[in-house]
Amino acid sequence: MSDNKDKKSLKAAVSQELKSKFNLEKFKNDKKLKTSTAFKEQKWLPLSKAYQETTSVPGIPLGHISIIRGYSDTGKTLLLLEAATSAQKHGILPVLIITEMKWDWEFAKKVGFKFSEIKDKESGEVIGYEGFFIYVDRENIESIEGVAGFILDLMDEQKKGNLPYDLMFLWDSIGSVPCEMSLKSNKNNNEWNAGAISTQFSNNVNQKIVLSRKESSPYTNTLLVLNKVWTAKPDSPMAQPRLMNKGGWSMWFDCTYMVTFGNVSNPGTNKIKAIKDGKTVEFAKRTNIQIEKNHVNGITTKGKLVMTPHGFIQDSSNSIQKYKEEHSKNWASILGGEDFSIVEEDEQEDVSQIMYDKEPE
Repeated sequence: MSDNKDKKSLKAAVSQELKSKFNLEKFKNDKKLKTSTAFKEQKWLPLSKAYQETTSVPGIPLGHISIIRGYSDTGKTLLLLEAATSAQKHGILPVLIITEMKWDWEFAKKVGFKFSEIKDKESGEVIGYEGFFIYVDRENIESIEGVAGFILDLMDEQKKGNLPYDLMFLWDSIGSVPCEMSLKSNKNNNEWNAGAISTQFSNNVNQKIVLSRKESSPYTNTLLVLNKVWTAKPDSPMAQPRLMNKGGWSMWFDCTYMVTFGNVSNPGTNKIKAIKDGKTVEFAKRTNIQIEKNHVNGITTKGKLVMTPHGFIQDSSNSIQKYKEEHSKNWASILGGEDFSIVEEDEQEDVSQIMYDKEPE
């Protein structure tokens, strides 16, 4: 027994001696493990004053994956445009990936997005747009894999020094483009699409976006995606219907910031109109907004915003009246004068009747 104790004591003494002489930092250097563990100071891309005051959040967190989800015409595209416009102002290159094919250059201009028209020298017809942005759509990208490949290619060019800007990727939208397998089979299979999102983004693109937050990265890149949704039936008679993301849940798990517009079973918007002598101009829409997920500064809030062709304004009679005074001259030619009435109309289109046990094709 004493021999065993002596051996243990000797081992402990040798081990202690080795530890006292061991240099952990040298070991890390020798094994090339001396990498930077520091992250950059967290910065935000500011959005409109109305957005900030309603949500108590500055805007979009830089260096993260953010999801903006909701039904059609509830505020998603307007938020994307505010983000793209703010990116331009702060020297961050907006990369517009438009697979939904509902992009409107005039709408973008009203919100403040800067670009120049390219006109045909002979006819004067507008044949394109240029400026401090990159734009691609379904003419260039047909699949989920194509979107991922495009993003990775730009980040590779950035790393080589050929694209010396912080990048903000704005994808409109998940759920609007199939995966390559769906394309080849001519069948839009949601399980294949969700698998492609998981493989291409969760296991690749998203990790590289987050790594750009490290001090060792010369640039900070951000991914903001609009996510189409659908409504799932309640799990039980006492449960509530659930809002689900098209393209599966992998992006939801990866994102650190998520904004939801509208309600679960309907858009939950209210039309705000100018009416005179039977003529109507819909100039704004009230929408619900909720910061549902925020792993950046932890703030989650609910509120209402009013969306207009020029950006978000606060949900108050003063803000609506001020907007009316600023833009009523533009409607006078349609309404036959500026002495019109403002009315509101609920737009509670029920989508619960289009609920599915699984994501619709």
